[in-house]
Amino acid sequence: MRRFLSALGLMLLIGAAIALYAFAEARRDPAVRRADIALPRWPAGQPPVRVVLISDVHIGSLVSDATRLTRIVRQINALHPDLVLIAGDFIFGQRKDGAVLHGPAMIAPLKGLHARLGVIGVPGNHDHATGMPAVARDLAAAGVTLLEDKAIQIGPLVLGGVDDAASGHAHPIYTMAQMRILPGAPVLLTHSPEIASELAPDMPLLLAGHTHCGQVVLPLIGPIVEVSPARYRCGLVRDGSHTVIVTAGLGATGVPFRLGAPPDLWLLTLGPKPGA
Repeated sequence: MRRFLSALGLMLLIGAAIALYAFAEARRDPAVRRADIALPRWPAGQPPVRVVLISDVHIGSLVSDATRLTRIVRQINALHPDLVLIAGDFIFGQRKDGAVLHGPAMIAPLKGLHARLGVIGVPGNHDHATGMPAVARDLAAAGVTLLEDKAIQIGPLVLGGVDDAASGHAHPIYTMAQMRILPGAPVLLTHSPEIASELAPDMPLLLAGHTHCGQVVLPLIGPIVEVSPARYRCGLVRDGSHTVIVTAGLGATGVPFRLGAPPDLWLLTLGPKPGA
């Protein structure tokens, strides 16, 4: 019995240590991933554009509050982006009044983002679940332009913002049709990467979040939960003529832990194809 209790105590200590580490991992500042992407239809004479991609703020969780978000905003500003893109899930949880409760805390931090071409966001499944009208109001107050199945021209880019596929709100075909009318290099922004299978040949780049890169990824086992096709779980994926970039995001959902999938953001340099 004494050996059993000793073994049980040791297991509890190890479990507690792992939980503390995973909580600290979820709270850490995001790692910066970098990529250079050449795009077709780049307007002649226009310089490259520095784009920061973030997602899954999940404000209101134990790991994502206004203080941490303010610190991350300073980190982003230090990268001197021309454009900041936010791939949805601003709010934590599933409560129908969650956006009203938690959303105001993100206004001041997001308002501090500095990018000459602006800050653009799309909705995520948690935003729809917690109250999209309230999310939209708070983002407007923070100076974030929200795209819901809409395309805009911004600098040398044509940016299509596709609403969330995970909650059944995405209309990528409609958004891509709008993009073809506008001059510039095409970029798609959405929350869930599962629309990658619907990309038309003339849409070379998709930016997304949602997966948290697995959030809790166990050695030899992999992620406890898979929310999108495994191929698009994390990072930069080449699909023939398409490039899909999935950020791990900033926050956490469900349990306040990350393990083997630290928070990250992407600094992308977008420019013309060689010889263009």
